[in-house]
Amino acid sequence: MSRKLKSGLELVAIYAVFAFMAVIIIYPLVWAVGMSLNAGTSLYSSTIIPKEWSLVHYKWLFTDPNSNYLTWYKNSMIVSSVSAVVSVLATSLVAYAFSRYKFVGRTTGLYTFLILQMFPVMMAMVALYILLSLVGLLNTLSGLIIIYVGGQIPFNAWLVKGYLDTIPKDLDEAAKIDGAGHLTVFVKIVMPLAKPILGVIALTNFMGPLFDFILPSIILRSPEKYTLAVGLFNFVNDKFSNNFTRFSAGAILIAVPVSLVYLYLQKFLISGLTGGGTKG
Repeated sequence: MSRKLKSGLELVAIYAVFAFMAVIIIYPLVWAVGMSLNAGTSLYSSTIIPKEWSLVHYKWLFTDPNSNYLTWYKNSMIVSSVSAVVSVLATSLVAYAFSRYKFVGRTTGLYTFLILQMFPVMMAMVALYILLSLVGLLNTLSGLIIIYVGGQIPFNAWLVKGYLDTIPKDLDEAAKIDGAGHLTVFVKIVMPLAKPILGVIALTNFMGPLFDFILPSIILRSPEKYTLAVGLFNFVNDKFSNNFTRFSAGAILIAVPVSLVYLYLQKFLISGLTGGGTKG
């Protein structure tokens, strides 16, 4: 087999894999959009290309008094936004301390973070439920935010520390010679250079709570406290519900804030992920 023919076959195989993956990814999205535009509510009567185009389901989500969609949307935005902001602040402080300072327990702390990442979150669900019940934060958005922030720190700290290790410490020393303190060095020198990895952390910590179903379904009990994932699940889970088209419409709208955040932070994603993996 000639080299040219071999290269052509490899190229065809690569494009075939890309085409197959594109179908797997795009087909469900097209179905969800098409279903949300069908006039009926049944899953079986819906078609990927609606026979009668209608925005009635989107209108119902925003205007019907029986719909709690706006409340769920607000709850999800609160949980996701606060979790992302607090996680970025907490993670940056923890990672900066592990990257720049030598202290007793530093190595032990890093290995503890590494070990914690090996265990799935599901193992701690019962303990987290009991803990929130004891402190009176069960069925509250505050309790949900605390769990998200605490659970995200170990992995994020490792990722950010690896990126901060690539920033020369000579910059810190030069700033200290000019009279800058530790906080000034952290805020004005290190953090501006760490924007790429902080953008990655912000995006992942925003998306995680927004799409999570298991943890909110365990902690939240009142319908007015539901996040979008839990609320939309009830559209198709209730015994007498048949609201698959409304479910699709609500699911499509979830993608709007994620898309906006992604477009804003996309310039940081590649450099942040590659830079965070260069050192550990």
